[in-house]
Amino acid sequence: MLYTVHELTQYVKQRLQNDPSLNNISVRGEISNFVHHTSGHMYFTIKDEHSQLSCVMFRGANQKLRFKPENGMKVVCGGNITVYEARGAYQLLVWDIQPDGIGALYKAFEQLKEQLSRRGFFDDVHKKPLPAFPETIGIVTSRTGAVLHDILNVIRRRFPGVRIILAPTRVQGAGAAAEVAHAIRQMNRLSMSAAPGIDVMIVARGGGSIEELWAFNEPEVAEAVFESQIPIISAVGHETDVTICDFVADLRAPTPSAAAEIVVPDRRQLAQQIAGLHIRLVHAIRRVIDTERDRLAYLERGVVHPRDRINQHRQYIDELFRQMHRSVLHRLELHRKDLSMLGATLHALSPLNHLQRGYSIVLRMPDLTVVNTVKAVSAGSDLQIRVTDGEIGCKVHKIKEIGEHG
Repeated sequence: MLYTVHELTQYVKQRLQNDPSLNNISVRGEISNFVHHTSGHMYFTIKDEHSQLSCVMFRGANQKLRFKPENGMKVVCGGNITVYEARGAYQLLVWDIQPDGIGALYKAFEQLKEQLSRRGFFDDVHKKPLPAFPETIGIVTSRTGAVLHDILNVIRRRFPGVRIILAPTRVQGAGAAAEVAHAIRQMNRLSMSAAPGIDVMIVARGGGSIEELWAFNEPEVAEAVFESQIPIISAVGHETDVTICDFVADLRAPTPSAAAEIVVPDRRQLAQQIAGLHIRLVHAIRRVIDTERDRLAYLERGVVHPRDRINQHRQYIDELFRQMHRSVLHRLELHRKDLSMLGATLHALSPLNHLQRGYSIVLRMPDLTVVNTVKAVSAGSDLQIRVTDGEIGCKVHKIKEIGEHG
């Protein structure tokens, strides 16, 4: 039988596509040569140690994947065997991919967790502190169900009177992630536009399977939580359940009821603490009073009566006067001795002593200028001569100069 290439390819294609054993099959292998085309279609090869198989997964099918296939990933592909006529090559038309040995949801969880971690969504620097005494609490959860009831009961029991704002939303199923993200952003807008604002927010859901909790593993919820200006407590599922929302939130609570206990203080414990502080304050005040009373008593024992203090100052003044009197007398005595010595010196240098030895002092009249040269007088000048026991008046009759040699 003679075939054209196209006829033979068509025949093989029909035989393969009509073979029940090659339809709705699962093939295990390792991904290689993965290409995510701009058209949205995925082209790759799955291989084992002996063979390889070309695969194609069109955009309509791969948009439902919860993880991104990568080279080297071991997978199980579900699909049908078909022929790509242009190349005459058989291939697997894939409509589902599951990671081999690990669930697709868990793989998607790990991939998103790693991506957000690189972007800093989990860094402590972005964690906001919770208020100690919130006045307004926002709650994002389902309006129905036990979660909201449990949260409200705990808050009202521990700290009644706090204002609560509910943003009801679906917490599972298609579109739940978008509703949760919208509710978080709506809470922030309300807090910024109204007074008083919202102090803290609880994002909560009851326990469930990973599929039921998946809305809180979506990127849009993670981004809304990260962008929130209101501190967020994530209370999704039970204590063993962990979601991306838990990592991004400012604080994770193991259960919704635990979140309610975290978000508000217990008024009874506060009352006990206040009573204890009151007792401590009273005791501290009493200790201060007793200490100051003892100090006052000590000071009173050391206080001197004003009259005694005046007498002491009088006595002190008398003592100062006596000291001053002695100091003055001492200084007078010193000055007297100095004066006596100066007098003796002056007496020794006095011209009168020379007069007693036969000398006299000649003064020119009338200005009483001492005459120590013949040039100071002239014939007829009046003189006064002082001797030891008096003065002699005389007149110059004759002047004789004595030469250098007599």
